[in-house]
Amino acid sequence: SVSPRRLDANHINYVPPNCFSGLVSLRHLWLDDNSLTEIPVQAFRSLPALQAMTLALNKIHHIPDYAFGNLSSLVVLHLHNNRIYSLGKKCFDGLHSLETLDLNYNSLDEFPTAIRTLTNLKELGFHSNNIKSIPERAFVGNPSLNTIHFYDNPIQLVGKSAFQHLPELRTLTLNGASQITEFPDLTGTTSLESLTLTGAQITSLPKSACDQLPNLQVLDLSYNLLEDLPCFTACKKLQKIDLHHNAIDEIHADTFRQLAALRSLDLAWNKIKIIHPNAFSSLPSLIKLDVSSNLLSSFPVTGLHGLTHLKLTGNHALQSLISAENFPELKVMEMPYAYQCCAFGACESHYKVPNQWGRDENSSMDDFHRKDPGLLQIQDERDFEDFLLDFEEDLKAHHSVQCSPSPGPFKPCDHLFGSWLIRIGVWTIVALAFVCNALVTATIFRSLLYISSIRLLIGLISIVNALMGLASAVLAGVDASTFGSFAQYGAWWESGIGCQITGLLSIFASEVSIFLLTLATLERAFSAKHAAKFEAKSSTASVKIAILFCFTLALVIALVPLLNGSEYGVSPLCLPLPFGEPTAMGYMVALVLLNSLCFLVMTVAYTKLYCSLEKGEPDNIWDCSMVKHIALLLFTNCILYCPVAFLSFSSLLNLTFISPEVIKSILLVIVPLPACLNPLLYILFNPHFKEDLGSLRKQTLLWRRSKHTSLISVNSEDLEKQSCDSTQALVTFTSASISYDMPTSESLMPSSYQMAESCNLSSVAFVPCR
Repeated sequence: SVSPRRLDANHINYVPPNCFSGLVSLRHLWLDDNSLTEIPVQAFRSLPALQAMTLALNKIHHIPDYAFGNLSSLVVLHLHNNRIYSLGKKCFDGLHSLETLDLNYNSLDEFPTAIRTLTNLKELGFHSNNIKSIPERAFVGNPSLNTIHFYDNPIQLVGKSAFQHLPELRTLTLNGASQITEFPDLTGTTSLESLTLTGAQITSLPKSACDQLPNLQVLDLSYNLLEDLPCFTACKKLQKIDLHHNAIDEIHADTFRQLAALRSLDLAWNKIKIIHPNAFSSLPSLIKLDVSSNLLSSFPVTGLHGLTHLKLTGNHALQSLISAENFPELKVMEMPYAYQCCAFGACESHYKVPNQWGRDENSSMDDFHRKDPGLLQIQDERDFEDFLLDFEEDLKAHHSVQCSPSPGPFKPCDHLFGSWLIRIGVWTIVALAFVCNALVTATIFRSLLYISSIRLLIGLISIVNALMGLASAVLAGVDASTFGSFAQYGAWWESGIGCQITGLLSIFASEVSIFLLTLATLERAFSAKHAAKFEAKSSTASVKIAILFCFTLALVIALVPLLNGSEYGVSPLCLPLPFGEPTAMGYMVALVLLNSLCFLVMTVAYTKLYCSLEKGEPDNIWDCSMVKHIALLLFTNCILYCPVAFLSFSSLLNLTFISPEVIKSILLVIVPLPACLNPLLYILFNPHFKEDLGSLRKQTLLWRRSKHTSLISVNSEDLEKQSCDSTQALVTFTSASISYDMPTSESLMPSSYQMAESCNLSSVAFVPCR
């Protein structure tokens, strides 16, 4: 025999016709990595014994008819990495012994029908070309094919009978054939073990599919349009089924019946609403099941005791807890809600491993086997068996399960609030918010005949603060009603309408409070500087328009999370969190920037206001008690808002030194704290409250007296006194007229009043009683 001829990597661009004459026994020829532009047909005619040849990595464009006509003994032919764009219809004639043909990485535009003459072909590769379709009966002349590689082609259409009668074919992979609408007819291709047909538009499978494929082990039909599934019982050797990204809506009892070898089943990203209770009952070998991102509201557990991997994430309607007892072998699981991981040892209170079992299972077993045999000999055989049984049961009871998403401060297992300190703080805020805001609202709105602008703003702030207290009260109620077992209700609560309303109410009340406080600050500043330039009716109307704008803007801001997929439900606190999804983080940062701008405007306005006070402007004598009250509110709210702003910006900068427990405390206690502090500051430090409260008490007593005595009139002197008490105003007179919140009347203003008013005294309305 003649030794192989290695002529590779020699920059050969031409092979003379008679260069191989006399080498009739040559079996191997390497001509790869040269510069050939055509097949040296004449040179190959004198090589009848050639068995393997490679012409790869050349510049060949076309293969003519009968190019290898005299190479009847050739078994392996490599033509990959050329520039072949066309083949003669009889280019492979004469290759009666060819078993391997490599046409990969070329520029073929059409399926190489010339291969039909290769009756002994076993391995065919034409991947990474430009072939767009595979015709009907494409491999009719290649019954010995066992491997076909045609990936990385823009194949869009495949004939239904293209892969018929290939009894030796083991693997068939076809990705991205977008124009395939029917499952291919695989009659006669009975040895197929792996079938991958993805990215097509197949809507259904024939009921006889498994009858044609009795040896199928791997089936991948992902990224299709399958709506219904046949019975796979005849595919008894199936070990893996991948059906993700289809349109399947139901799994019947007989769909996967008696698939004893099935180990992995992927049904993710479908529209499955119903799974029959016994759908998985006859799958003893199943260890991996993925039904994530479907529409399930319940999940059957029958027959799944051997599972080690389970994915249920994305089934938002699946809110019930799943018992860990049904999955003794489970190691990895993904659930729709973190609360469902509590039963699998993800929460400390549910999963406490004794110290002696705190080590890895393997190390524990090794330690056990390394013990002194003498210690075991003191026990009889029965005690030893009981000991081993208890040992194994303890290991199974405490084996680690990796469950996600994991519970934490924002996804608690036992208690919504987590600690008694937070619980007591929230209940204190709720109680003070309701009582104090009710008192402030009652005293301010006791008389609807006339309410000054600043009193109207203070009253509205009290109302929205009460709403903030109501939102905290709802959370406190949920914590109390689910005390010790929050995991059972957590998913239901955070995905329900109650959580959405609570979150909307909280954000709305918080924003309205800040906007109204900003408006009150500007009102005090402008009333002091421009009191003599405006009339009461026009300025009061302007304030009411501004109030309406504040409420509208706050409502729009509160509705934004609902439009973005309900960010209120990301946690049971029903608030957009300053971390996590980019949309939630962006929303919180934008909110903080807007509120910070409001506080900046208030600070600048009041700084100018106090500067004007120091100059002692002679023609502006106004109610200093209200100015001081607004300043106190501004300072308090600004200080309380700093932690919230810091949290948002620290999340934006990826600063992780703040623990989730601290963040939770801030959101539950610091954020709603103004709801009780704002009215409390008014009650404790504003002299108007005591006067209004006394007036309200007198009005109440008078109303009760008139109700019981049914008197039409009362003593005129008492009426005069009561009238004076009930018409107090919060804005004092100026030297020429009263501030723009009261009707002007020069005739009613005594000269002595101008001298009596001082910033150290609370203002008292001066309304003559006749």
